[in-house]
Amino acid sequence: MRMNLLIPSVMLLATFCMTDTLAFSQPESGSPQVVPATPGETINGKPVVLAQALAGHPAILIMGFTKEAGNLCTDWARNLHSDPVLTGIPIYEAAMLAAAPGFVRGMIKSSIRKGLSPSEQESFVVLSKDEQAWKSYFGVTDDKVPYVVLLDAQGKIRWQGHGAAKDLEPQLRTAAH
Repeated sequence: MRMNLLIPSVMLLATFCMTDTLAFSQPESGSPQVVPATPGETINGKPVVLAQALAGHPAILIMGFTKEAGNLCTDWARNLHSDPVLTGIPIYEAAMLAAAPGFVRGMIKSSIRKGLSPSEQESFVVLSKDEQAWKSYFGVTDDKVPYVVLLDAQGKIRWQGHGAAKDLEPQLRTAAH
């Protein structure tokens, strides 16, 4: 009898895992399609609004909401910058610091800046407002992993995913070309 209960449970789990994996290769139907117009700044202090920076051309946006996600965002950025298939597509990285206390944000920014080349600093954006709008945009279910979107020139999400680059980058590459 115990075996009979186990088999449907395993099948249900396998179905859920397969569905969950596939759901992230296409835009979430409940996610807003408009990039929030939150003012932020590049990691080197220049004011920027990501919605404006991303407009008018295909682009990739990598977003982290926690330190744990930030470490994985670095892997995404390295992989994407070195991928010849993605050459010519601007890659932006963003960190949401709204939850970090104000007195700590400067130290966080300094730490991030040290790990980036001058050209990477221009496309790394720090946000400290509208966290819920951004979480809604990405459909965040786990803030400890990075969220990535591929946008077309009109700002429409062509692909989105969250998690480790090694697991999802092939899907992104396929969607980009």
